[in-house]
Amino acid sequence: MTQQRIGIWIIGAWGGVSTTAAVGLSALTKGLTGTSGLVSENPYFEKLNLLGWDQFVIGGHEIRDTSFVDAAQYFSENSGVFHPALLKAVEEDLKAYDENVKPGTLIHVGDTIRSLAGDAVRKFDTETLQETLTRLTADIKAFQEKHDLAHVVVVNLASTEPPVDEAAKSLSLAELKEALESGVTSPVPASSLYAIAAMEAGCSHLNFTPSAGTDLPALIELAEEKQVLHGGRDGKTGETLMKSVLAPMFAHRNLNVMSWVGHNIFGNLDGKVLDDPVNKSNKVHSKDHLLTEILGYKPQTLVSIEYIESMGDWKTAWDHIHFQGFLDTKMALQFTWQGTDSILAAPLMLDMVRFTEREWRRGNRSGVMSYLSSFFKSPMQATTPEFERQYQQLEAWADAVSEE
Repeated sequence: MTQQRIGIWIIGAWGGVSTTAAVGLSALTKGLTGTSGLVSENPYFEKLNLLGWDQFVIGGHEIRDTSFVDAAQYFSENSGVFHPALLKAVEEDLKAYDENVKPGTLIHVGDTIRSLAGDAVRKFDTETLQETLTRLTADIKAFQEKHDLAHVVVVNLASTEPPVDEAAKSLSLAELKEALESGVTSPVPASSLYAIAAMEAGCSHLNFTPSAGTDLPALIELAEEKQVLHGGRDGKTGETLMKSVLAPMFAHRNLNVMSWVGHNIFGNLDGKVLDDPVNKSNKVHSKDHLLTEILGYKPQTLVSIEYIESMGDWKTAWDHIHFQGFLDTKMALQFTWQGTDSILAAPLMLDMVRFTEREWRRGNRSGVMSYLSSFFKSPMQATTPEFERQYQQLEAWADAVSEE
């Protein structure tokens, strides 16, 4: 196995998923935890010669004033996610990761996310758009140089931003570059600005959020120009994962789904941001489009997301599926999904970084990684919305890589 080191540069570095990933990476490196929840640890992928957990280094951009150590302590006390003994064992690694975190940007983040910002990032409020892009790019390059990293994978784990401006969806690459030069009139959202900085630094990019990221025509074109791998968007961890498994069952058995109602409650920072109707609309769309794609028709649907502060990082999803069977008989299926949001998401992020690095090491340095579709609610360039078929594509990719 190669001994090269790889950087994981996280947008939203001190958030819940990011902090859980940092704690998890340190725990894995020290042999303090098992590998449950990690797709890349399935026996099927042993043939890929994936990097060991001790070969990754974490850094990132953040807009809040906190740290991995403080965020992990808060999670432990508020949600019971981490055992105090584990936090003590990984504390030095978390402090080392903290040294690699730099202020992000508040350009085009929306009012709700801006309200979370600390003093460190507000110092850059007077920057021009070009100055911001230069700074963000330089931060990533400095991280790579400091730790002598062979490659860096940038992962967007930031809070969900408002829906992208319609004008950004039609920009060509040439028009994008012109818009970025003007700065004031640029319709490009914050998630895409971070993605541009990643591409300028020569990094692969993964978008685990519903935000636009690289899922714009101009950004896809820029990724080809810069020869970088990318993929997204919006991690599939709970209720939508269940939809992508259950909906094909109804379709294959020719059971007519008349309505599908999903009610979600959770209390972490992401939930607080999604309490804003503008930000919430981006997430609801990401969760709701799947059924029509799988069933081939649109049943009546309702997706609700509510912020319940006392829940902490725990989330509950209750779904009611009303369907019609033989002789027009109406029946129902209900399920309840309860889990810790960050515990579900963090290992998937680590998996995707591992798989992305393997594709980069393979020599494929450009394009959308559609074989990662099973990780996302709204996967870019996906050929199927069904989880099982998406997972088969991941296995097929692994077969192709191992045979080379």
